[in-house]
Amino acid sequence: MQEKEKVTGTPVSRIDGILKVTGKADYSTDHPVKNVAYAVLFKSTIAAGRIKDIDTAAAEKSPGVLSVITYKNAPKLNLKGGIRGGSMLQSPDVEFFGQHIGLVVAETFEQARHAADLIVVDYEKKEAKTDFEKLHQQGAKPKDKEDEKRGDVKAALDSAEFKVEETYATPIYHHHPLEPHATIAEWQGENVILYNSSQIINGAQNAAASTLNLKPENVRIISPYIGGGFGSKGGQWGNLVLAAVAAKMVNRPVKLALTRQQMVNSVGLRQRNYQKVALSATKDGKLASLSHEITTHSAIKEEFVEPCGDCSKVMYDVPNLLISYRVVAMNMILPTYTRGPGKSTGSFALESAMDELAFKLNMDPIQLRIKNEPERDPSNGKPWSSRTTVQCLQEGAKAFGWEKRKAQPRQNQLGNELIGYGVACGTYPAHQRPSSAIVKLKRDGEDVTATIELAAADLGTGTYTILAQTAADSLDLPIDKIIVKIGDSDLPPAAGAVGSVGATSYANVVNDACIKITDELIARSGKQFFTRPTAAQLMVSEKVDNIQTRADSKPPENAEDYSSHSFNANFAEVRVNISTGMVKVSRFLAVTGAGKILNPKTARSQIIGGNVWGIGMALTEESVVDPRWGNFVTRSLGDYHVPANLDIGTMEAIFIREEDKFGNKLGVKGIGEVGIVGVAAAVANAVFNATGKRVRELPITPDKLL
Repeated sequence: MQEKEKVTGTPVSRIDGILKVTGKADYSTDHPVKNVAYAVLFKSTIAAGRIKDIDTAAAEKSPGVLSVITYKNAPKLNLKGGIRGGSMLQSPDVEFFGQHIGLVVAETFEQARHAADLIVVDYEKKEAKTDFEKLHQQGAKPKDKEDEKRGDVKAALDSAEFKVEETYATPIYHHHPLEPHATIAEWQGENVILYNSSQIINGAQNAAASTLNLKPENVRIISPYIGGGFGSKGGQWGNLVLAAVAAKMVNRPVKLALTRQQMVNSVGLRQRNYQKVALSATKDGKLASLSHEITTHSAIKEEFVEPCGDCSKVMYDVPNLLISYRVVAMNMILPTYTRGPGKSTGSFALESAMDELAFKLNMDPIQLRIKNEPERDPSNGKPWSSRTTVQCLQEGAKAFGWEKRKAQPRQNQLGNELIGYGVACGTYPAHQRPSSAIVKLKRDGEDVTATIELAAADLGTGTYTILAQTAADSLDLPIDKIIVKIGDSDLPPAAGAVGSVGATSYANVVNDACIKITDELIARSGKQFFTRPTAAQLMVSEKVDNIQTRADSKPPENAEDYSSHSFNANFAEVRVNISTGMVKVSRFLAVTGAGKILNPKTARSQIIGGNVWGIGMALTEESVVDPRWGNFVTRSLGDYHVPANLDIGTMEAIFIREEDKFGNKLGVKGIGEVGIVGVAAAVANAVFNATGKRVRELPITPDKLL
């Protein structure tokens, strides 16, 4: 009997695609809740100090206003409940420009917004720490990151014949998902339903419950669709619980949606980083030392430091290593995880320095990387579960036409444009996290359908589809007989769509649940089979109408014995206009080794999305602070420039065939993060190859090239 062709590994279109393009998918503010009132935040206009008085009288008398909430009348909240960034109306103290200082609730959004403009705030100002350029030398060791040392970096650097010592700078970046953060809060007695975009469903439930002084079972998070998040919807921010507070105070459902302008100081950011990288090598290109010293900023009372040194720990075989972090407290909102946290910004510094070293050595940058390929994870000595860096570089070089690259800059010109090629590598850890799922089977005659339920999240990356594919194969059902229910904290708890753990964790637990229900049907039949029957066959043959089971899955016992990562190689072709200095990425190729690819179509989409953001990181994106006031002058997509279609040339994605069964049973690795790692460096290295100018501070704007 011919085995049924697997649906996993095939480019299935998104099963939720029709809902999205027809507007039937319910995002956070789309849920049909009756009698909704509208809330609008108002924010501080100083970066440091204290509120002496808030005059809300005019706002309270304004038509349609139901309540004005400030620290004077807000209920007591648990500030250690897990909500990030403060801003929960518990104190008159102001720690950054744009901090939430109040909330107006009204019958309509327009009435609430108008009333918010009527509020007059009297401040007692303090001197604010808002200028990173002046403050960065005051950085101190962070609370949770010790310096990492191996060997003697200084001695190796001092005695080296070939070395690179440079500082690379990246600006503040913002997430700016297509769907800004928003919540509808609806109380039902002592229970509250929060319709909210949450990358970690159970994390949002626990944080909201703890902050509101409730039990987790009193809070329900409903988040079936998310319009992007990139980390900003991983941890939850003050707007989530303030919506619940407002709904409680006016005794009716409340909708609170952030404006695009409010996003820049409400839900975190990627912090500005100075990264001093020093490499030394022998004349044949063998690395002798690597130091990566990071200086960054965090909030006044809370600390977050993105791990920019992570790639430097694992990418290359080097006997002498130093990775250090220094952080300065500033009057700015708490930074947070942003796509490829630490690895995207850290790889810009590391992979730019590797390119500079290759140029000094007169060595092909691909060969330099291959020369220093580590047999084991240098950071812990563990064997790789699999590693494809060399294969990514070699396959990418062939597909990209790397042989056309000229080693010396400014040697490739077409008309008024200089053409350059650049390469850079990247990595991101691969982990499975504990998750649970229920599978329900229903029979109608010979027609069998399955429903899969778990509190997973779909950021827009295709979770619904890959889970339907996984279940279809395991149950031997057509994919249109699979119903997937996710995004609800009432469902079995699951990992978040963060840190590239979603696909791995969800697919494995769904597969386990489908295997378990098949085993239970076999046991229920009391028969022995020469060939293992499918669940669908057993439902029909044993005339079972309904059955369900739950699986609770975690990584294999020996998973921690291995170092598991996704790896890539990025190739960029740029064209730089000699007259204007404008840079265009005309071609980009990402070659990725990420284990079993569940759906090449959605996987390619994720990689290209990460690549586009990496190109934006390299060329256009920059959040600018006015140090006089501490406010962002880039507050919308009109001045925070993300790449548009005309900015992007030909994009290609290749996946290396890779079998990795050590990290998880299915051999799946996440790709949500790795797509941005190494991209900015590949572009910067291509710009150098085109122009001979090395830009070490992003973004690479025309003024830096002319």
